[in-house]
Amino acid sequence: MNPFDRIRHEQLHQITRRHFLRDCTTGLGGMWLATQGLAAAAGKPTVLRNADDPLASLAPALAPKAKRVIFLHMVGAPSQLDLFDYKPELKRLDGRECPREFLEGKRFAFIQGVPKMLGPQFEFNRHGQCGAWVSDRLPHLAKHVDRLCFIKTMQTDQFNHGPAELLVHTGNQNLGYPSIGSWVTWGLGTDNRNLPGFMVLVSGGRIPRVGASIWGSGFLPSVYQGVQCRSSGDPVLNAANPPGISRDVRRIALDALDNLDRQSHSQFGDPETLTRISQYEMAFRMQVSVPEVMDISKEPAAIHEMYGTRPGKESFANNCLLARRLAEAGTRYIQLFDWGWDSHGSNASESINDGFVKKCRDIDQPISALLTDLHQRGLLEDTLVVWSGEFGRTPMQENRGGTTNAFVGRDHNPGAFTLWMAGGGVKPGFTYGETDPVGYGVASDPVHIRDFHATMLHLLGFDHRKLSFPFQGLDQKLTGVKPAKVVNGVIA
Repeated sequence: MNPFDRIRHEQLHQITRRHFLRDCTTGLGGMWLATQGLAAAAGKPTVLRNADDPLASLAPALAPKAKRVIFLHMVGAPSQLDLFDYKPELKRLDGRECPREFLEGKRFAFIQGVPKMLGPQFEFNRHGQCGAWVSDRLPHLAKHVDRLCFIKTMQTDQFNHGPAELLVHTGNQNLGYPSIGSWVTWGLGTDNRNLPGFMVLVSGGRIPRVGASIWGSGFLPSVYQGVQCRSSGDPVLNAANPPGISRDVRRIALDALDNLDRQSHSQFGDPETLTRISQYEMAFRMQVSVPEVMDISKEPAAIHEMYGTRPGKESFANNCLLARRLAEAGTRYIQLFDWGWDSHGSNASESINDGFVKKCRDIDQPISALLTDLHQRGLLEDTLVVWSGEFGRTPMQENRGGTTNAFVGRDHNPGAFTLWMAGGGVKPGFTYGETDPVGYGVASDPVHIRDFHATMLHLLGFDHRKLSFPFQGLDQKLTGVKPAKVVNGVIA
């Protein structure tokens, strides 16, 4: 090879794919310009963020009634007919064959043939000045009915757990969409710069079926995704320094990495580079702030007795106390998932009379304590507390395989379920909507998941029709493109 060919060969080897994509003025460059035109046609984000400070607190467009959210999700869908939606007619029909009109044209997860009707499995009583019906499985929560706003007529499009959980928390049954917590944190930021704006706590032995995507940020910048914290062991995995690395050494390394990332951003303009810088800095601050806020052992003995907490153990009770501590510390959106509510009756742990009873015992005292604690600290007024599953349960007993199960259980019912809220600008001691005489469908005032999302955003100071982010040529919204309305009847 002569010297000129050798030089040319070395020059070609120095041309990287990045140089090609940056310097090419036709072909791929033209394709890129075309995609930018499509993105521009979709509009701009309705929340304008400083890329160097993506979690800065922002004022909402409307006057908010709530500043933060604590969402208590019972993974698996509790039976509303055995907790809140008392139906004397269903009690009268217990054990009779299910009417044909309840079955024709319906889709079920497991019911086959003609099942038997299944009456309420527990005693119900009226409570409080509002006279709300609550079963004897939740005696502590029953004392708070005058603070609760029940929606008895929730509806969903999905009857399988994974898609239904995604719909409740992202507004879409498919993967890849931002969770409510991400939308809220993107829109409002956080009041504590040393903590993530969106924190997730899990109990019951496992996470939801769809995994971390249920608290993911989707097409929003990844800094707005939920951060899972644990109530035992290291609060956040991989946040602590490895052995032999001091905090000072970590600071030097981050400063060097920050310099490299900023050079990369100035050259290529990738917004995720700034997100990465922000996340590194947040992780550094979290090494001090998170262990402090997550240490419930500092709470007085009376608080532990009220919640039923056991420091160092993973439990729903611990997570409820952590939720109060995070709310008090300025976290914007706090999500609790408690797994184990799938009461089909296929075995003892999934039966209404066994596993369901144990789950009720796990949550009753802690939720009651959380409401009391928020109220006595002056936080309930501007904290929206939400309790829900992903769908409801049928008024007939599940008969998997066409025969009555050995254990008592109910199948999935997307047509009607109960959700309650407290604080944050909702009507206390109030019930919205009514189901039919057996609690199978809606008799009046249906509320779709999209309507609930629109209402939650309204309480936080957003118009659900205007909170949007451009993605794939559309101005994407939490409530999607189908009709959604604010349920003004539940707003105080």
